[in-house]
Amino acid sequence: MLAGIQSVHFVGIGGTAMAATAAALQERGLTVTGSDQNVYPPMSTFLAERGIAFSQGYSERNLAHRPDLVVIGNAISRGNPEAEYCLDHRLQFCSLPELLRVWFLRTKRTIVVAGTHGKTTTTALLAWVFEQAGLNPGFLIGGLPVNFGRGARFTDSPWFIIEGDEYDTAFFDKRSKFIHYLPEVAILNNLEFDHADIFPDLAAVQRTFSHFIRLVPRNGLLLANGDDPNLAPLLNVDFCPVKRFGLGDANAVRATNVRLGPTASEFETPSFKFRVSLPGEFNVRNALGVVAAAKHCGLSNKQIQTAFDTFQGVQRRLQVRGVAGGVTVIDDFAHHPTALRETLRALRLKYPQDRLWAIFEPRSNTTRRNVFQQELVGAFAQADRVVVAQVARLEMLRPEERLDPERLIADLRAAGKQATYLPDVEAIVAHVAAQAEGGDVVVVFSNGGFGGIHDKLLARLARR
Repeated sequence: MLAGIQSVHFVGIGGTAMAATAAALQERGLTVTGSDQNVYPPMSTFLAERGIAFSQGYSERNLAHRPDLVVIGNAISRGNPEAEYCLDHRLQFCSLPELLRVWFLRTKRTIVVAGTHGKTTTTALLAWVFEQAGLNPGFLIGGLPVNFGRGARFTDSPWFIIEGDEYDTAFFDKRSKFIHYLPEVAILNNLEFDHADIFPDLAAVQRTFSHFIRLVPRNGLLLANGDDPNLAPLLNVDFCPVKRFGLGDANAVRATNVRLGPTASEFETPSFKFRVSLPGEFNVRNALGVVAAAKHCGLSNKQIQTAFDTFQGVQRRLQVRGVAGGVTVIDDFAHHPTALRETLRALRLKYPQDRLWAIFEPRSNTTRRNVFQQELVGAFAQADRVVVAQVARLEMLRPEERLDPERLIADLRAAGKQATYLPDVEAIVAHVAAQAEGGDVVVVFSNGGFGGIHDKLLARLARR
């Protein structure tokens, strides 16, 4: 794939990983172009600062210069004019994960962090541990870690730390992205049913994780959450070393004397007492996986703790967006019922006496569907008030597939919650601004922009 490549075009260049990879190729002397439907800051600024030409919108004209290679993003489907042009004219094309494998990962010692929940935080924390230890790792993270200020970078270090997503690779490659990532060390945080648009059931998710496990070499290491029952059937393998971590007695790397504070967590291992500035039991497991991986790679307890002391988290993970009118507004990416539940538990630890609002946009391809209709009721147990928005892209689902927000509200009320269904952002902002009081905490759950609700809410609260 690399022979004779001098020019590369990225279809869907506005994504964090696509833009970072495009910049890395340009630094290697290649001519790089790209296109996307809507490139906006910070990625538009990132590309402009590096002089990478990109087009707003997709068109066959964007490929008129006949690049040597076209990288087609995960969100691109058949019918896209640039994808169709590639097929019509037999241009050489590939997915981003395939490009990463061939061009960047093949010569690296790669650590892949996978799992339904916690991938982004764990990857960012592990990369920061390696950075503070002076190892200058390359990394690719599905979010924006505050310490680095960027989601990806490519270095000369032998180490590359990458978030391994189980979502499919491209319209022409329906394998999970992480199948391409050549793990020397793999961390499996947990496993649950998710991505209902591409996986029919839990067994299908387990199957793709089992394929990923088969890629760990005999001189590598599989680190897995030993407390997770959905992972347990996948770990009885003899082709690579397996080490379990968790809170249970049977784990080789075990956290004991766990203390959960409002903004940090403490836990002990047989050789050291760790403290990490992340709340909640789920973050103890994330940190424990980092400890296990870092120590396997030769880092000391002291080096790990030094990085823990200065880790600043990831944007859109319990990120305080502002305080207005005495009301704290928090942004969080959670969209799976388990993530919603655990995030609200962590917030309850941080704000034990305050009234806690949960505003939820059913936007992911799983929560738009009714597969978690009942589970979502329990997910909001720690919230005092719940507001649910209209299901995103409703017209793309058959009526019998859709989550029913009004039924969810009725079930929440039956469980004793003050819950309201309001379909649009303006109605939600007006409702919260009218009823929230000083000292309240409002957490907005969405894996998208949600119509700029955070800034709109803060502005409305400030005008009261």
